This record gives sequence, C-alpha cells and structure tokens, in this order.
Amino acid sequence: MRKRVAILGSTGSIGTQALEVISKHPEIFEVTIITARSNVELLISQALEFIPKHVVISNENEFHAVYDALSALPIKVHGGDNALSQVVRIDEVDIVLTALVGFAGLIPTLNALKAKKDVALANKETLVVAGELITEEARRNSRKIYPVDSEHSAIFQCLAGETGNEVEKIYLTASGGPFRGMTIDELKKVNKKKALMHPNWCMGNKVTIDSASLMNKGLEAIEARWLFNLMPDQIKVIVHPQSIIHSIVQFTDGSMKAQMGLPDMRLPIQYALGYPYRLKSDFPRFDFTDYPELTFEKPDTKVFRNLVLAFNALEKAGNMPCIMNAANEIAVEAFLSDKLDFIQIPEIIEKVMERSHFVVHPTLEDYTKSDKQARDIALSLI
Repeated sequence: MRKRVAILGSTGSIGTQALEVISKHPEIFEVTIITARSNVELLISQALEFIPKHVVISNENEFHAVYDALSALPIKVHGGDNALSQVVRIDEVDIVLTALVGFAGLIPTLNALKAKKDVALANKETLVVAGELITEEARRNSRKIYPVDSEHSAIFQCLAGETGNEVEKIYLTASGGPFRGMTIDELKKVNKKKALMHPNWCMGNKVTIDSASLMNKGLEAIEARWLFNLMPDQIKVIVHPQSIIHSIVQFTDGSMKAQMGLPDMRLPIQYALGYPYRLKSDFPRFDFTDYPELTFEKPDTKVFRNLVLAFNALEKAGNMPCIMNAANEIAVEAFLSDKLDFIQIPEIIEKVMERSHFVVHPTLEDYTKSDKQARDIALSLI
C-alpha cells in the first residue's frame, strides 16, 4: 500500500517541495489532503494535479472559489480553521506533514497525534509552544514525530543505529543569515529587502526573517530539547556560513557524527516521509572540491539578542517559550509591514516576556491564553 499523506500548508515553501518529492515517487506516496490559508490559485492547481480526497481552504471567504473550481472532481472541499484541525482525523491518512507557519500548527498537530497519525513536523513553533504536551501525546498514542527541519533531520539521521549510546551534546548549525558579522549600529540601517535575502536557503518570509535575527536557531534549540529529550546545556549553536554540515551529535565517548549535504529542503522532507527507508533522488550532489573550506564560529549574541532570549525561555520553561514565540510572530509581522525596525524585534520580545503572566505547568488552555496575552502586549508596544 502507498503511504497516504496529508500536507497542511501545501502552498508554502515546504508544502510545494513536499509535493515535488511525492510526484517523484508515485508508487510510494498518495496525497489525500492538501490545505492552504488563502493561496487559492495554487491550491486549485495542486488539487487538479494530485486529486486528493480532501482540500481545505482556511480563509472561509475563499471557500466558494475553491469549491466551484473542483466541483466536478471526487474531492471534498472544506473551509475554515476548524476544518483544518478536524480533517487530520480521517481514516485515509497515514502521516501528516505539518508545514503551517507559527502557532497555527499546534492544534492540527495535536489532533493528528490523538487520531493516531504519525507526524512529519516542519512547524517548529508547535514544539516551541507546547513541546511537553505534544511529545506526551505522541507517547500516549505510540506515534512518531519525524523532524523535517534540516538541522533536526540531521540529528535524527546521526542518531540512527546509536541505540544505547548516550548523547553528550548536539550542535545546531546556523548560516548566520544575511547580516552575519554586522554591528548593532549597522543593523539599525538594514531594511526588509536585505533581511529577506538569505545567502543559502529559499524559505518563506517569516522563517527568513527569523534566520536573519537568529531567532530561528533559538526556536530550533527549544524544538530539539523535546524531539531528542535533551537538557538546555546539551544544546549548542555554532555559525557555519556554508550550510553544508546541517548538525552534529557528540556522544559521551567523545566521538562526533555530522550529517552533510547541499542546502536542499527536499532531502529532509523525503527522509521524513519515507522513513525508515532512504529513497533514491536526482537532487544535486555535494562535491568537496566546490567547498575547499568549511568554517565555524561562535554566534554574536551581543548583536543577535534573540538567541539569548530563546535560551532564556528554554531555561525558564513553562509557558515562557509560548510567550516568546507569540511576541516574535507579532514583531516579525510588524517588521515585514514596515511598522518596526529590525533592531527593535528583540526589544519587543524581551518586554513581552517580562510583562506576561508566567505559568510553571501550563495546560492547553494556558498555552492558548498565554499566546493571546503575549500578542496583545506586543501589539500595544508596537
């Protein structure tokens, strides 16, 4: 039987690349659900190509446009955020690829695990916001969470075959983004266009800005804590401008394993969807002679303060990562809307973390309340 895949966020960067991977292996995968927020034209095009059983458009105002375009086909069209959260429960799904951006990925991922579906997770905010809740739900239902982020996929691959070997620490590699090496004064002059020009990766706008501010690496550190059951002091970040080594695992005997390759998100997507098998691909291959030097350096946390704020949230735990994530989402959105300077993003996040109500052992309701309160505070500051 082919593996039946639901793609939440099929019109985004990860979603479109996932469909490309699936199209190369029609004998292995079948697309049963695709969803989008409001990119109607691309969603309809994808539905016409893959003929999934279900299509969800979260923006209900666009429901009729999608429904009318697909009415002649054996496809059920759903509208609204609630439909997005519920459709993952259907029987015709084996694995859910969560490629949504931000807090929006939490409830659909939680519902997928409750419905005993494996999850390929490209939405790092889900584990940042509610890592303990999500991992416990996966354990309770004997489900797997397969990481799709290149860094976490690298760690996952390095741990294969190492059962019983204790991890001493992991190294998450960061490209450093477009502003690597800049001073605080130089950061005050950067604009949106420059921030969106990532040197190595092609990603959505929000993730690209997070990469430029190093918040992306902070979010990944929190995600890694839950994916691999690590303590904060076992997680290190190093800047690796070439983005060839995607992450490193160091074991207690002192040996280290690294996963390498060209920066291409299709590889970790394919690995997560096809696990435990390595599927053949025609992706470009890495050649050492093209990269005579692989370099590493410490991140400049005095300039890129988001990384410090993320590790502070990781250390404090409770609902603090949820608060930090919400504040960051609002601050990044404000920067992309020209309402905030790049250098002000960590200022907003830090103030929100100081003013929000802290909960040591949050429930799902607490996470929802914390997210809303943090967003409201951030908006008032902006």
